[in-house]
Amino acid sequence: MSSPNIENMANSYKQLEIYTLSLELFYKLHPVSLKLPKYELYELGSQIRRSADSVNSNIVEGYGRRRYKADFLKFLVFAHSSNDETLNHIEKLIFLYPEVMKDHLYLREQYNILGGKINLFIKYVETSWKS
Repeated sequence: MSSPNIENMANSYKQLEIYTLSLELFYKLHPVSLKLPKYELYELGSQIRRSADSVNSNIVEGYGRRRYKADFLKFLVFAHSSNDETLNHIEKLIFLYPEVMKDHLYLREQYNILGGKINLFIKYVETSWKS
């Protein structure tokens, strides 16, 4: 049996677990960010919304370039970096606005899990796929 290649991975980015999880987490995080004090909505609130959106968007864009393994990997690395950025913003929110985050601490755990899944997927693409 030949090793997997990019063409036989999935019929759509929507079939990737990292895509579905990143989108689900974005939808959960977005309304939380809107509960921040008014003066923070366009500062840290905007930054966390953009970084969370970037995780998902880079997975989609990378999938669109999957024919070129190096491009796909580059966008997966961007997604992982944006995930780390989102985690960093979550940590800031937990510290600065515990009243907003008290019911949403699970987001930190879920973004940690997502980061691990993206990292494993990057390793899979690096080692198992032919370009």
